[in-house]
Amino acid sequence: MRGRWMKHKERLAEYAGMVEAGLDRLLPLDGLRQDQVMEAMRYSALGGGKRLRGAFMLEFCRISGGDVQAALPYACAIEMIHAYSLIHDDLPCMDNDDMRRGKPSCHRAFDEATALLAGDGLLNRAFETAVSEEAAGRLDAARVLRLTRELAGAAGFYGMIGGQCIDLAYDGRMPDLATLNELIALKTGALIRVACRMGCIAAGASEAQIAAADTFAARLGLAFQIRDDMLDVEGDASVLGKATHADERQGKTTYPALLGMEACRQEVDRLTGEAVEALDQFADREFLTELAWSLTSRLK
Repeated sequence: MRGRWMKHKERLAEYAGMVEAGLDRLLPLDGLRQDQVMEAMRYSALGGGKRLRGAFMLEFCRISGGDVQAALPYACAIEMIHAYSLIHDDLPCMDNDDMRRGKPSCHRAFDEATALLAGDGLLNRAFETAVSEEAAGRLDAARVLRLTRELAGAAGFYGMIGGQCIDLAYDGRMPDLATLNELIALKTGALIRVACRMGCIAAGASEAQIAAADTFAARLGLAFQIRDDMLDVEGDASVLGKATHADERQGKTTYPALLGMEACRQEVDRLTGEAVEALDQFADREFLTELAWSLTSRLK
């Protein structure tokens, strides 16, 4: 098992390297007057993070028989949107977090106005990338349109932004479990789901495979967030790269607060098992299976 997982860690690292190199190229410093904003964009988008969303897209494209290089610009676009969401999530008007990925949050490293514009810049650059000649030149127009529409929907009011709206609406109040599940399905799950769906779409996969990828991502996204909440309670701040017990200090409702730690562990295992079952639509599913189970015991 250990040797096999080491091979999968190498593939994950390869995907992360591909996305990192793509982001470095797509976010250039051009010596312009407004380069401080680009520096802030690069500060938040480069040099950190697991690149899970990009890796999910590239792997689902691969196992669906597609061209991973053709999917790469879209994987970079997804990671830009993820980075933008973290910049805005850390702002004083949102979660007011000072640390992200082991270094000062964007608004602390620069200033609040620059961070706000950097987030906006990454969001817009993501869609510029999605319809660029590099991205659109390898795929037919209908597929490019669908990929871009899927990405916009996941990032918007009915996706990630919608989840943040629910989160803010319950600031200082305790939502019930159904509301918390809806919040996480939108705020965290939407971008994971669209990454998996887009990988299939880029490869021209069947609708049954796209639906299976969506189920995998929905279950795993929820398990990922529950584990994230658990790490805020029992994790090591030096490993996590951010302060622990932040949710408790901010009065946020989390899965451990509603369910307890042992029930959370059981739920993570159940959801991950269901995610893995959904991969039956794909012949080559070993990497995603190993990756899914590794996330249940992650320390950061």
